[in-house]
Amino acid sequence: MRFYRPLRPVAAITFDLDDTLYDNGPVIRKTTTESHAALQAWHPNMQDFSVDAYQEIRDQLLAEDPEIYHDVTEWRRRAVVRAMTTKGLTADQAETGAADVMSVFARWRSEVEIPAETHTTLAALSQRFPLVAITNGNADPARFGLESYFQFVLRAGPDGRAKPYQDMYQSAARRLGLSPPQILHVGDDLTTDVAGAVNSGLQACWINSGGGNLMKIADARLLPTLEISRLSALTALI
Repeated sequence: MRFYRPLRPVAAITFDLDDTLYDNGPVIRKTTTESHAALQAWHPNMQDFSVDAYQEIRDQLLAEDPEIYHDVTEWRRRAVVRAMTTKGLTADQAETGAADVMSVFARWRSEVEIPAETHTTLAALSQRFPLVAITNGNADPARFGLESYFQFVLRAGPDGRAKPYQDMYQSAARRLGLSPPQILHVGDDLTTDVAGAVNSGLQACWINSGGGNLMKIADARLLPTLEISRLSALTALI
């Protein structure tokens, strides 16, 4: 545990999900494969629709509506609808097909392998602090056994703009009935988690699981309050 700023008294802890509480790489790769296969299988017109073609549509949607990136689930759903209409399906078919494909996506997106260390750490911390999840992604903690540790979960899109915007950080403070400096946010990303939290008035803990050097990383915009290499180090706060 390395400190860059004095740690003020902590009354609650907020957590990023992906790549903070578990390795998100394998699930993203599997989800991409399975959901694209579902897209291709949904109608004969879609069977040759490529990943590259799908990505082009996502890029088009982002160019047309830059704010769509705040809601990655809706962005994906719209991309599936457009992919299907582009290949000649009716609007009704595309909406039905998108719902089916997104159901497949949701299933695999939450097929997450949770390390025992995460369960042990969150269980211990939740006995001392209110815990909250704040995520830009669309994994569902209720599907992989983490929901019970959290008072509530905030997701970009339904609950405000994506981190590093302040919306969800401020919402967490309001719902917890705390001032931002009383909250410690824990995350792996130096921009969305560290800079986002610090700019919102929270304290920030950077989980540096990759062994990077904070002073040599290009996106190190603001110093966190502290740095840890393993999630279990947080139990020292109890």
